[in-house]
Amino acid sequence: MSTGSRGISRRAFLRSLICGAGGVAAATLLNGCKPAGGAQGGSTEAAVPTKVGAPAEAGTGGITLRLWSHSNPAFVKANEAAIQKWLEQRPEVQIKYEYFPYDEFIQTIQTSMAAKNEADIIEMFGSWVQSYAKGGTLSVAPDDIMSLAEARQLFYAAPLDGYVWEGKLYGFPNEYNLENGGVLVNKRMFEEAALAYPPEWESWEELVTDAKKLTRFDGETMTVAGFHYVTGDGLGFLFWEGILERGGDYFADDRVHLNLLTPQAEATTEWLVGMAQKDRVVDPMTFNPESNWVGDSFFQGLVAIGYIGPWIVPVARENHPDFADPWNYVSCPYYGEKMSFAADSGWGKVVSPNSKGIREAWEFAKFATADAANARAWNVGTGTVPALKSVAEDPTLLNDLDWLGPSLKVLPYGRYVGMLQDRDFVWYNVVATHLVEALQGQISVKEALNKMHEEANAMIDSKIG
Repeated sequence: MSTGSRGISRRAFLRSLICGAGGVAAATLLNGCKPAGGAQGGSTEAAVPTKVGAPAEAGTGGITLRLWSHSNPAFVKANEAAIQKWLEQRPEVQIKYEYFPYDEFIQTIQTSMAAKNEADIIEMFGSWVQSYAKGGTLSVAPDDIMSLAEARQLFYAAPLDGYVWEGKLYGFPNEYNLENGGVLVNKRMFEEAALAYPPEWESWEELVTDAKKLTRFDGETMTVAGFHYVTGDGLGFLFWEGILERGGDYFADDRVHLNLLTPQAEATTEWLVGMAQKDRVVDPMTFNPESNWVGDSFFQGLVAIGYIGPWIVPVARENHPDFADPWNYVSCPYYGEKMSFAADSGWGKVVSPNSKGIREAWEFAKFATADAANARAWNVGTGTVPALKSVAEDPTLLNDLDWLGPSLKVLPYGRYVGMLQDRDFVWYNVVATHLVEALQGQISVKEALNKMHEEANAMIDSKIG
């Protein structure tokens, strides 16, 4: 079976940012904390933590909790600030903060949970939470700290529901992990094509009409893609959104298996294929998850409209400061009468059931995620979309995160993507792989749907026994 059309994703970018830091910073990031043994194939005894900075080490006695996260510099700084603020109010509860290179972090969580010596609090990606909750390795939030009903009032459904399993709350989200609702646009290309800028499309047909005028060829070779949406992440998000907005669902009636043989799934696949083969706004042989990834090719002047999440904006400002063309991130249309899309759950805080300070751990998790000032500081520091409604609804947020306007508009319309058993396998090995094959003309729409349906459900059956 194919290894899957993963290409570059937001999490791959996170990995590269961690591993690509230079000089002393890289040494600090990569050596600032060693994992519990077993992450490198050894014993499962906990390693001695390395000091990671005075703010995280401060305190005046009492109980000491451990907090783990990955070592992305922005996330580390935001967590250290939250810890410092906590210690100003609760000096009797110390926080020892340990952070790990991304891949090491994942391995450390797994090995330490098997040995029951994981940290008291873990910053976890929301789409992992249900699997850990199902395995009994996470604590349930006490109702008197926050009930599920209270959480639903505070947080958006899409990020929160990743932290819910069988009606119980297993953590609190900091982030709404969003790919839908916005696109990159190149101002120079729009003006040269005599198109209105910034665009205000009312439908996908209007976007495609513009994209056709923006596409450029040298003979039969596409030199500029009018609309590049052929990415490992983007194809999956557009596929789920198209099914939902056409009135369907990608889950079967049992809510465990997938049903990818519906009329809505077929219509969505035909639409995705049609933009490439009929409208020719992208050449999927040249622009795809493995070649000319949208997050790079847009900033090389090869793409006029690029489908990607808002996380790309701060990354691009840092990585492509010399790109001369003016550009922006604007709202993209949706299909049907109202928007409805599926989103991953983002980063947040969970608590170990083995913690000797479990109540204090939950109190810190709530402090870091549900307090509006703390949540906002974390989102601004990490450049992420807020999971907390009050932060996202505050119009002054755009003073700090000026690119989030299109994204903030759509947050109420998302739902959690759901328990896919193996999210990445479904997304990359199944959906992206076979949609790319269909876009490239290697297989038909019906063949793509049959392959996706069969392979996804075979994996699910293997997971649930």
